[in-house]
Amino acid sequence: AGMNGTAIENFVCVIFNVSFMNCTWHVGRTASGDTQYFLYWKTSRKEDFTGCQNYIKDNCGRHTGCRFQNVTIENKRAYFLVNGSRSGQNIQSIFYYITVEKLTPPLNVTVNCTEASHGCEIRWQPPHTSHVKRRACFKYEIVIENK
Repeated sequence: AGMNGTAIENFVCVIFNVSFMNCTWHVGRTASGDTQYFLYWKTSRKEDFTGCQNYIKDNCGRHTGCRFQNVTIENKRAYFLVNGSRSGQNIQSIFYYITVEKLTPPLNVTVNCTEASHGCEIRWQPPHTSHVKRRACFKYEIVIENK
């Protein structure tokens, strides 16, 4: 339902620093200046949707994103709904099932180099995340530069 081209585009949600999440989007191609969008989300199909409390706005005052704090996503998926209206007419609603997490660097990195072995031992702990609990889920790449 809703007029073609009014739905949001380029929707993305990124979790960072473990419990913060920003969701952003672009207004629809045919969205007028009085179009207003509303974001709702939940972390399981059984829950009720919760509305955004902290919108990011463009120069026209339209909602183009939302900031969340204290986010917990136990499984790998969250459910998002963006709907809205313009001049009393409904816009196209969009459902999304995605999240991206921007990881913090590994923790407690230590390097122990010895002349006897002509080598170094590097150790670290996995970063804190919002939902990944198993160490085997991480792959690391080490770049060594001789100085």
